[in-house]
Amino acid sequence: MDISIIPIGNSKGIRLSKTLLEKYNIRDTVELILEKSYIIIRPKHSPRKGWEKSFKRMHENGDDKPLMADIFEDENFEEWT
Repeated sequence: MDISIIPIGNSKGIRLSKTLLEKYNIRDTVELILEKSYIIIRPKHSPRKGWEKSFKRMHENGDDKPLMADIFEDENFEEWT
């Protein structure tokens, strides 16, 4: 695939089509990897992005309660000493 180099202010860059952005799930940031004579552009993901807001919303809705007890009724702590 040929892509033209385009002027962007005092720099130059490339323009990626909407199809490529969607196919490779490229959003706001990419990782640029320089290997030998290659330039690799890889989507950069923040897997935990937005978790803080989600956890806060869960807490506000009361959805952050444990699903099971931390200590079971028949648990024997003496075997751990």
